[in-house]
Amino acid sequence: MSMITATAWVPRGFAAPFPTKYAVDDDELARISKLAKLKLDDAKEDLEAEQRGGDKDEDSVDSEDEPSAVGNGVMIPQSNGHVYTSRTSYKTDHRSEADDDLREYDLDNYDSEPDDGNPDHLGTIGNARSLAYHESNADDPYITLKDSDDEDSEREELQILNTDNMLLAARVEDEVAHLEVYVYEDEADNLYVHHDIMLPSIPLCAEWLNTPVGKSSTGQPLDQTANGNFVAVGTFDPDIEIWDLDSIDCMYPNAILGAGSLDNSTSAANTKKKRKKSKKANGDYHVDAVLSLAHARSHRTLLSSASADKTIKLWDLTKLTCAKSYSYHTDKVCSLDWSPRETSVLLSGSYDRTVVAGDMRAPAAAKARWGVESDVEQVRWNPHDANYFFVSTEAGMLHYHDARRAPQDPAASKPIWKLSAHDKSVSSFDVCPNVPGFFATGSTDKEVKLWSFGEGGPTLVVSRNLGVGKVFSTTFAPDVEVGFRLAVAGSKGAVQVWDTSTNGAVRRVFAERVRPVEGEIKERLVGVEESSSDSDSDSDSDSGNEGEGGRGVAQGQDGWESMDED
Repeated sequence: MSMITATAWVPRGFAAPFPTKYAVDDDELARISKLAKLKLDDAKEDLEAEQRGGDKDEDSVDSEDEPSAVGNGVMIPQSNGHVYTSRTSYKTDHRSEADDDLREYDLDNYDSEPDDGNPDHLGTIGNARSLAYHESNADDPYITLKDSDDEDSEREELQILNTDNMLLAARVEDEVAHLEVYVYEDEADNLYVHHDIMLPSIPLCAEWLNTPVGKSSTGQPLDQTANGNFVAVGTFDPDIEIWDLDSIDCMYPNAILGAGSLDNSTSAANTKKKRKKSKKANGDYHVDAVLSLAHARSHRTLLSSASADKTIKLWDLTKLTCAKSYSYHTDKVCSLDWSPRETSVLLSGSYDRTVVAGDMRAPAAAKARWGVESDVEQVRWNPHDANYFFVSTEAGMLHYHDARRAPQDPAASKPIWKLSAHDKSVSSFDVCPNVPGFFATGSTDKEVKLWSFGEGGPTLVVSRNLGVGKVFSTTFAPDVEVGFRLAVAGSKGAVQVWDTSTNGAVRRVFAERVRPVEGEIKERLVGVEESSSDSDSDSDSDSGNEGEGGRGVAQGQDGWESMDED
């Protein structure tokens, strides 16, 4: 099984040209030891609990295999002629017989080397006295490739140019979760994995942070007035991990938001034990899966999170603590988005089928609330007009609301327009930040659709099956130079970057925004070759758009809607 649950772009110019290799000093080793001890303590507790349960099962099995009604002084005749007077002697004798059978193989000394008194005899290595040792590889005549050549070659391979974009993909593969960091080279039509980050649990959301979080390699707090390149990851675990994207081969995150953080005022170990006993929501940390994250770009040290524990948390990235907790919903909160104009207003959507726009500065104030017909999937403000926002739902609907017209009763909500976008859930949705009136929807029906909208409502531009399976993520690139690039990922574990400006229908609708090109234009779809099979049970071949080497050209005539049947 392989799938990608979330993607996020990193704007150009934020990634370090030469990412650094992770180095472990004394302070970092101490931090890792504390984190490892917490995980080890949890593992020991789980093991002890399992052993206690296993002992009970073993006793019950023994009681079934052995003669019943056995007590002290009761004779137990056996088929081999032995007679046991108690259950204890019965077990002891059978164990000794098993030990006698294994003793002839001398398994205790299985890995020991023979000691024949010859100092030159080292098992697989003979005559050690003839081995030559050089203090430096430069002195060894048999090493022709110098260290500097290796370092320069590796440094060049890791280089990230100012014209490159990072693309983050949260992947689950064979029960192993990790965050893949791709580099997208637009001019070369190239997409490749730069490095990856191991995660503790299945990732559900990822949010790029432009502010440094945690401590530097010297143990000093990072300068949060400078630009950073970090990512916050929410998983099925209630803790939020923050990683440095400019550091390779990291063992542990730079910071943890939640009960697992070592910077909490209370003992992390005690807090984790309390959390195991009770999953009751509280004001300090989440107690269930983190479903959505949203970084406040205007207030760089604030990060909001939504959880299955029905709460929204506002985190202080300077102190790594929860600044405030909000309970606006009665069911799981699944999506968040900060207003691009009213920077303290946060939009939230929930499985309770409501959307709330609340001012985080006034938690006790009345909140504007809207209702929809089914569970909310995603909410998005219109980046080109902050008075309006979008809501996608599990029923395949897309709502467009005016934030200034909040109803008295959520059931009486009246959107400006409502669109039946897909036959199944609209699992992903994004508004292009660089092209007004342009948005994309993705669904579990495996289709990606591009739409234009204006005063007259939305109009379908083109529909495509990009071969990623059920679509879980559709995100537009943030930079103007690649404004029409759309990253799509889903249940097949593949990432595709679609240059939508190469589609004929898109070029006609947004002609004034697309750079004119002479000659024939082929659609560009850049991806990475994937050998994994679809995680869902469908065995159909979706579109066959992929080409050799992981790249493909989406076939079609000027944006005609795909009529392929599953």
